[in-house]
Amino acid sequence: MEAAASAPLGHAFSSLALSSSRLHPDDIPLLVANEAAKLGSADTTIYLSDMEQRLLVPLQAPGARPADPMSIDGTIAGRAYRTQRPVTVAGATTAEGSNGAGATAWLPLLDSAERIGAVSYALDEEPDGQLLGQLAAFSNLVGELIANKADYGDSITRTRRIQDMTLAAEMRWSLLPPLTFTGRNLTISGIVEPAYEIAGDTFDYAVNDNTAHVVIIDAVGHGLEAARIADLAVSAYRHGRRRDLGPVETYREMDQILSQQFGHEKFATAQLATLDIANGQLCWLNAGHPPPMVIRRGHRIDLVAEVSLPIGLSHSHDGGDPKMAATALEPDDVVLFFSDGVVEARSVEGEEFGRDRLGDMTVRALAAGQEPAETMRLLGHAILAHQLGVLQDDATLLILTWHGPPAERRALAANGG
Repeated sequence: MEAAASAPLGHAFSSLALSSSRLHPDDIPLLVANEAAKLGSADTTIYLSDMEQRLLVPLQAPGARPADPMSIDGTIAGRAYRTQRPVTVAGATTAEGSNGAGATAWLPLLDSAERIGAVSYALDEEPDGQLLGQLAAFSNLVGELIANKADYGDSITRTRRIQDMTLAAEMRWSLLPPLTFTGRNLTISGIVEPAYEIAGDTFDYAVNDNTAHVVIIDAVGHGLEAARIADLAVSAYRHGRRRDLGPVETYREMDQILSQQFGHEKFATAQLATLDIANGQLCWLNAGHPPPMVIRRGHRIDLVAEVSLPIGLSHSHDGGDPKMAATALEPDDVVLFFSDGVVEARSVEGEEFGRDRLGDMTVRALAAGQEPAETMRLLGHAILAHQLGVLQDDATLLILTWHGPPAERRALAANGG
């Protein structure tokens, strides 16, 4: 029986995988709907989150009848996206409507750990655990396929944009890594705001063997010039990291390159950090950024370090040796890096968003059990709301969660923890 029940999933998987090598991005909606029918879905619709993560926008085949986007907040579809868990509604055919028969299953759409949308499956009856598992596996394959095909055409990218994007933001997003990574005993998640106008703020990360590398950068100025400085800074960072240079050596190379290319008056503030994911040792170099904070068992701890000159100024101003700092993280510690556009965001009354507000909101989101990606989304929207949706400066957040030594995680898993 079990083998027979898994046959439709195997067929759907095989057809989707075998078609992928010659698949045009525009063909994805129809192909996915046809293969999902083998799992019992009479109507399958893919929704992608817009760049601000406020709406789920249908990804439709060319010439299809236009469908309306749905809010990520306050809808059933949005709940699947926010929680990254399946949501089933008896008799539902849309996010809110019902025809009184059958069921709709909403599944999160993920590219590895990166949330990219949700998928709706119209079923004859409420799915059992086995069918939900099959739909989850199928949705994961769809998510990977969409992410893989996005660079081969513009339909996927256009779907995610509900308003015009500046050229500076186009440059910014082209170099951003996936917003969320989860692996072993570590989670990294970030966000940049305003999504459609971001210019000089950026972040990057990589996990190599037992070391996580993260950087957050804020280039001086606005618009295209800031985007160019940020592009060069993150490229120089990757160049150093991929040659196994440490944070200090990488900082020096980034500093020299920016100084050579943009002169002595253009620079970028930054934090460069490494985490030993085997033992939780965090090392960081603060090049003019606001100090990061750690959320530990519901309490905020500000991390103090000697501040080095911003990147691009040290070489020309004889900034001396950059200073590294270190601290030992405890299991489930959350480290939050952020640019000055976060804490210095001012309301119309002149009130800063501030460290206290940022720390309190992060503590509350984590206490509510929010996933790191959802915590980032909520914080980004709160910063925008504080300035009535118009930021005076770019704002970037990066959260790094260390869950403890790998042996501890294996022991917890073995004991059902």
